[in-house]
Formats: sequence, structure tokens, C-alpha cells
Amino acid sequence: MYRAIVGDQLGPIANYALRDLPRRPLASGEVRVALRAVGISYVDVLTAAGEYQVQPPVPFIPGSEAAGLVIETGPDVASLAEGDRVVCGGWHGLLAEECVLPQAAVTPISPSLDLVEASVFPASFSTAWHALVDRAQVQASETVLVLGAGGATGYAAVQVAKLLGARVIASASTSEKRALAAAGGADVTVDARGECWRDAVKAANGGKPVDVVFDPVGGAATDQAFRSLGWRGRHLVIGFPGGIASLRTNLPLLKGASLMGVNIRDFYAFEPEKAARNMAKILELAGEGRLRPAIARTFAIEEYALAMAEAAKGESAGRIVLKIDPA
Repeated sequence: MYRAIVGDQLGPIANYALRDLPRRPLASGEVRVALRAVGISYVDVLTAAGEYQVQPPVPFIPGSEAAGLVIETGPDVASLAEGDRVVCGGWHGLLAEECVLPQAAVTPISPSLDLVEASVFPASFSTAWHALVDRAQVQASETVLVLGAGGATGYAAVQVAKLLGARVIASASTSEKRALAAAGGADVTVDARGECWRDAVKAANGGKPVDVVFDPVGGAATDQAFRSLGWRGRHLVIGFPGGIASLRTNLPLLKGASLMGVNIRDFYAFEPEKAARNMAKILELAGEGRLRPAIARTFAIEEYALAMAEAAKGESAGRIVLKIDPA
């Protein structure tokens, strides 16, 4: 038996409980992992509430990123062995003491990478890498405007954009989040709630428009950010917790600009080999200390409700992680 956070119906956190579940035998190509740390993101809580664009089946175990130790491998698993330190990625099922996943969703990590930090790598950093490297093809001479720069994917995007040699303008809603973005490498920060936000962005880039927008926010911010793009600019749509924007179609025409969707879930489904290469690359950079997530708070698995509520608020400067006692 092992424990997992399960909801029989999607909805508020009160719908979820920590329950004992039976183990099942492994099928060919599967791996069982004892989880030691599980990241909880805003999207995880949104999905658990039934408010994400894709509705999962019930009963539902939330959780899309974690780290731990391999404890069992099924037939035809050659790349992993018992005792390996790994990160795990999936759409759901990881808010638990252990999980069973296809070996393709389990990646070995460097001994130098802390398991708590590793647990919040799969979703945010793979999203940022796919968006900036694969989709926007950011160049070293360009300027990247990151919205929501104090959030999970935003903070990852700041680091990835700097690694690519870009100039980074980080927009965030609080002084704590702006300080976090600056610590992550942003060249300049702007107040996302400022009255003259577009003027602040333009001033931050020496009076010039920006080349790329990384947008995990949506809502009114999308229109303002797209208007800040220059010729052949690229606007990356990561998510829209602020609402779905209605962008006027004359704007991309006048700017020769592109609106690019970044769907990391389907990227893994349609391009698994490329996704695996991306994951290996960001984990290599993490092992070298060149990419690092920020951890705001950790909770015990018994405190899952507090952790989910904290993630739902979206106010933390850094990530929320459940730590699981090996005992």
C-alpha cells in the first residue's frame, strides 16, 4: 500500500483526501518510483478544480512533476535500475508517496542535483525551453519580455532566456517577485500593475520594442504585451490564468508578428524524442548549476491542503513543494 491525494470529484481542495491505495504489478516498460519531493503548481490546482482546458477523469490524483528513487522496474526496462535518482513528469498522478510511469517519463538526474529542486524542473523548465528555443528560436541579440516573471514558468523563462544570451525584461506583480526575477538574471524589472506599463517596458528596452514575449498570464496583459512587440516579433502563449484575451488580428499583420501557442503536454505526445532531448539538456544544465528553480516553501504530504491552497493563491515568490518522508 501507499498513500496518495485523491479526489472522487473535481472541485475544491476539500474534495481531496490522503488515502491508502493498493500497488499494482508493473507492465512492460513501466517503472515504480518512491517519490521524495513533489512540486505543486497553479496549473495542478486548476486541473484538480476542474477549471483547466482539459478535464481529467475521476477519481483523480493531481501532480505533474516530482523526484525520487526507482524502487522497481518492469520487463523491457533497460535504461533505469533500482536506486536511480530520477525526475518524473506526467499530466497527473504524482501527488503521492510513489508512482508508476512509462520509462520515457522518468529521467535520471545528476547526484549534484537536490531532489527538492529537481522535483519542480519537468514542467516549468521544459516549457520555458520549448517555448524560447524550439518555438521562438531566441537569438543572443534579442530582447525577451517575460510576463509573470515571479511565477514557475516565468522564472524559468528568465533563466533560459539569459542562458541564450538575450536581454531580459521581467514583469511581475510584487516587489518580492521582481526581486526573485532579478536574482534569476533579469536585466531589468517592471511592475506588472503599474499604470504606465507599456511605457515602462519601452523605457526598459531603451525606447525600442521587444522581440519576444513569454506570456503565461493572459487577460489584459496579452494585448498590451503584443503591442510592445517589434517587427517580426513572436508572442508565446503559455497559459491564461488572467483570462483568454481577444487580440485584434490587425496587430500581427502590421508588425509582421507571430502569435505562437506553447502546448507542452501535446509536445510530449507528438514529439516524444525531441521532448526527451530537451529534458536531458535542461537537467544537464541544472546539474552544472546553470539553471535553478526557486523554492518558496515546503510542506509535508499530510499538509497537502495547505500546500495546494498556497499554490492556488499564486502569491509565492518561488515554488511550492511537498516533501515526503522515506519512513
